[in-house]
Amino acid sequence: MKKAGIVLTSLLLMVGLVTGCGATASTAPGSDSAVAADVKAIQDRGVLKVGVKVDVPKFGYKDPKTGQVDGFEIDLAKAMAKKIIGTEKIETTAVTAKTRGPVLDSGDVDMDISTFTINEERKKSYNFSDPYFTDGVRLLVKKNAGIKTLKDLNGKKIGVAQSATSKKAVQAEADKVGAKVSFLEFGTYPEIKTALDSGRVDCFSVDGSILFGYLDDSTTILPDSFSPQEYGVASKKGNDGIAKVVNETIADLKKSGELDKMIQKWGLK
Repeated sequence: MKKAGIVLTSLLLMVGLVTGCGATASTAPGSDSAVAADVKAIQDRGVLKVGVKVDVPKFGYKDPKTGQVDGFEIDLAKAMAKKIIGTEKIETTAVTAKTRGPVLDSGDVDMDISTFTINEERKKSYNFSDPYFTDGVRLLVKKNAGIKTLKDLNGKKIGVAQSATSKKAVQAEADKVGAKVSFLEFGTYPEIKTALDSGRVDCFSVDGSILFGYLDDSTTILPDSFSPQEYGVASKKGNDGIAKVVNETIADLKKSGELDKMIQKWGLK
């Protein structure tokens, strides 16, 4: 009886160890169930929360009369929602270059689709998808300023967005051509355009496609284009299920030609 008790106890311990190992594997970060949990949370909620720009015509722009937000990246967000929850239901949060990271960190949004340039430094903080659009940094100036190239901005002030990659890109290019430039940083693109119109800055610099939304009869975009900018969908580190679905959606849109149709729809080519 004593031997039988010892054997039974040993068997129970083995079963407990196996069961315990199984539970740990199924809930460990990186396992299938853990990865799927972030996507399931969106499905259970029934709406995809997305950080978007609202001051970039053709990408993400809020109509001041209707309050409606439309653009290429809004259409892309709806495609993501359809993939995840089966409908195009999205809830948008207005972000800037400075705030789009914090809203991901806080969990207020599931992803950012906000002209977010992919670079190695940002990859340390966020998951980035494969690029869905490529652009280059360009320069918007007043027509009557007599500025034809970046070199003509020697001694001038350039307006850029806070936390954007434009400042670093322009500085690197200015160094190459021997132009000494200074910068003023602003929270939003309309603020930079206002500063250009009032003479506080001599140039408005950001990606070309964004600048085209602010082009008017008094301004011109210089032919200079540098530092290719690849836009990616950003999600929170650890939300690998979301990152996987995002990449699958972008791949499907590219393969089907739908991504090109979206780009053409908004006049971005």
